[in-house]
Order: sequence, then structure tokens, then C-alpha cells
Amino acid sequence: KEGVPLDKLDKAMKNFGMPVGPATLIDEVGVDVASKVATYLASADLGVRMTGGDLSLMTNMVDKGWLGRKSKQGFFTYSGKKDKKLGPEVEAYLNDFTSGNVSNLGEVDIQDRIASRLINEAAKCLEDEIIENPVAGDIGLVFGIGFAPFKGGPFRYL
Repeated sequence: KEGVPLDKLDKAMKNFGMPVGPATLIDEVGVDVASKVATYLASADLGVRMTGGDLSLMTNMVDKGWLGRKSKQGFFTYSGKKDKKLGPEVEAYLNDFTSGNVSNLGEVDIQDRIASRLINEAAKCLEDEIIENPVAGDIGLVFGIGFAPFKGGPFRYL
């Protein structure tokens, strides 16, 4: 296990064009909700596409009551409407979770790793005829999950 500092992760994806970074998004949606969705997808009959992460990261956070913005504690600690910071308790938890292994990935590598998961899944949805055509996939991901709008969607980005 290794990790990237949350501020670096969020900044990389915002610079890619996403409206918010993944850690902030999970805090906004709710760590409990994100954990349930991730658990469901990992156990669905989708092969290795939805595996790769250690789900205990979020389930342990839920057990601690760290549910995101709604509990004022998730990946970040919230003290006001826009005031968020990485608290020492969460920082220690993440450090223990990764055994102190911090990746030195550059911003483009972080962006490529995350965006490629979204792009590959969009291509699989087209292959499985879940979406009718690439334009529908681009519109769905831009408006549905906020895929970097100025990149035109995952198919246009390819």
C-alpha cells in the first residue's frame, strides 16, 4: 500500500479539469455512501474492473464516525462552510494505513491513473451497449460525474 497526499491528489484532479478532487468529492457525498457504493461495485459481477483498492480505508473511517462534511470529519476536517484542512488524527490514520509509504508520483501520473479508470469504464460501457454511442458517454460523464468539461468527455479525450 502506498498513498499520495490528499491535497496533492485533489489538486492534480482539479488541474485536470474536474470540479473537485476525489477526496473532497467523497467527503461531500459522504464517506458512508462512497463506501457502500465501492463495496457493492467490488462484489458485483464486473470482473477486475472494480477492484484494486482496499475498501477497509473507508469502512474503518465510517466505523470511526468520519462520514465527511456532514459529520465535520472525513478525509478533511471541516470548521466552516469553506474551511477544510487535513487534521492530525486523519493524517495519522492515513500514515498507518499506508505504513508511511508515500508515492512520489507526479501530477500527470496521478491524473493518468485516475482518468484512465474512468475512460476504460466508459469504453467498456460502450462495448457492452450500456451507452448507445461515444457522444452519449461524453455527455453522461461530463454532466453526470463532472468529467473535465473542457476535455469534452472520456471519448473525446481519447
